[in-house]
Amino acid sequence: HSEATSAFVGPSLISSKEQDLVFKGVAGSPGVAIGQSMVMFPPADFDSVPERTSDDIDADLALFDGAIESVRVDISKVGERLAEQLRPEEQALFDVYIGMLDDKALAGEVQNKIKAGSCAQTALKHVIKDYASHFEMMSDAYLRERAVDIKDLGRRILSYLQERETQTLNFPERTVLVSDELTPTMLGEVPRENLVGLVSIKGSGSSHVAILARAMGIPTVMGLVDVPLSKLDRCEMVVDGYNGDILISPSAEMQAHYATVLNEDKELDEDLKEIIELPCETTDGHRIHSWVNTGLMADVVRSLDHGAEGVGLYRTEVPFMINERFPSEYEQMLYYREQLEA
Repeated sequence: HSEATSAFVGPSLISSKEQDLVFKGVAGSPGVAIGQSMVMFPPADFDSVPERTSDDIDADLALFDGAIESVRVDISKVGERLAEQLRPEEQALFDVYIGMLDDKALAGEVQNKIKAGSCAQTALKHVIKDYASHFEMMSDAYLRERAVDIKDLGRRILSYLQERETQTLNFPERTVLVSDELTPTMLGEVPRENLVGLVSIKGSGSSHVAILARAMGIPTVMGLVDVPLSKLDRCEMVVDGYNGDILISPSAEMQAHYATVLNEDKELDEDLKEIIELPCETTDGHRIHSWVNTGLMADVVRSLDHGAEGVGLYRTEVPFMINERFPSEYEQMLYYREQLEA
């Protein structure tokens, strides 16, 4: 843990400096991936917001101003809704919240940090944590409790920032998706042609994501204990799904080594393609049916490419796992039909 955290101190991790930092996890899906990491964090969770600089300060300022205005409207509506249930002095608390969103208060400090080069989410995280810590150190119990209000206000703003960001999220050409705990829905947010590897700080080789990753043929490492998530964003990364390792800022020598492994995997695939059309039969003439364990169209496409002759098991839970709601009977019928037609 000491080695991990000290290695991540300072900006060197995201610089071009070659470091070969190796962290051991659990192999979730075999294969090797070389790409750029992108941290995906849960909505409105400051602990998972990575340290990012702004690519466009004016755009970040506009994004933040829009989020502030949305929260201001939300708080006003809540105040109006509770007006009949609160005394005037309690009602005034909502005016205090709105006042804190003013340019001369919390919002102004966030804007200054954005102008200094931080992205909107990172700037907001630092200001909210500073404000909350000041309140938490106060001797008066009532004022100490206001730290909770500050954090709530911050999360409301953050949720709007993240909502806007998801619409314009640009994934690197070779994306290694990293999260504290990957979910099936996260996999669906990255264009398949961009996704080369997965890293989940929590989880095991038997998790739903690991099962999906193996079906989709995406190298995956899970269970990386004590690796600080927020420092893993936008790094050059190697995912070794055979040994359960990730390498941060790999040297040219290590990149060359893993590039060789990648090429060997491709050559093996090419060799196997030559025997795809042959029947699956042992040397003494015993015929074995080569069926696929499926649930996603990605499984079917990959399995047909590998010579599968039919479906041995269809995972009926997959359409439920990849949605935020239960799929309708009609939607499930379409899933089954798509699989059968393929």
